[in-house]
Amino acid sequence: MKSLAAAVLAATTLLTPGTAQAGATAPPVNCAKVKCLALTFDDGPGPHTARLLDLLAVHRAKASFYLVGKRVEEDPRLTGRIAREGHEIGNHTYSHPRLTELTDGEILDQWADTQRLIVKATGRRPTTMRPPYGGTDDRVLDLAASAGLAQIMWTGTTLDWKLREKNAIERKVLSLARRDGVILMHDVVPATVEAMPSILTALKKRGYHLVTVSALRRGKPLGPGESYPPRPTQ
Repeated sequence: MKSLAAAVLAATTLLTPGTAQAGATAPPVNCAKVKCLALTFDDGPGPHTARLLDLLAVHRAKASFYLVGKRVEEDPRLTGRIAREGHEIGNHTYSHPRLTELTDGEILDQWADTQRLIVKATGRRPTTMRPPYGGTDDRVLDLAASAGLAQIMWTGTTLDWKLREKNAIERKVLSLARRDGVILMHDVVPATVEAMPSILTALKKRGYHLVTVSALRRGKPLGPGESYPPRPTQ
């Protein structure tokens, strides 16, 4: 099982090198010189993702999306739009299980199925994954290395799935904002998308450039099996 899934991932790598960041036309932001922040969204694409993309476009902001394979399968066109508009796409497994509770083969299958679907929808292969629930350990990282994936965590989480109220979510985002921060949200939470106009306006007023996680790395790509940021916090 492990060798088969790893082979699928390797074949995908050969066919579609690069990351899912098609469509970016503006000059890249130099986060060494300006204050950058990465907004990240898990569990989509969903019913509210198109509205979120509209808002990001209006504010000329980029974001990173960690997509669930079964939802990519349900809406490949929306997945393609995320990539075309210059946002970053990462692998968030096919069915959103806690990876630490799966066998090696099951973990690799979760990633391989999702890679295949994202490649089909976007023509690009994600090079990063985010573990559902933040459930990871050394074994998961070793498997990620074998699958050609780096791990993306966060510096702060909004717990928007729990708050579910736009003003509370806005306050949480602004409290978590810091230079080179990676903030975890969910575009499947309606209140999160409702809060985005005021969030984006407030962050811009504070001088933040809203970029992908890769842009925070200042041109230094993560290698397979690496994790960034080093440790998540609340």
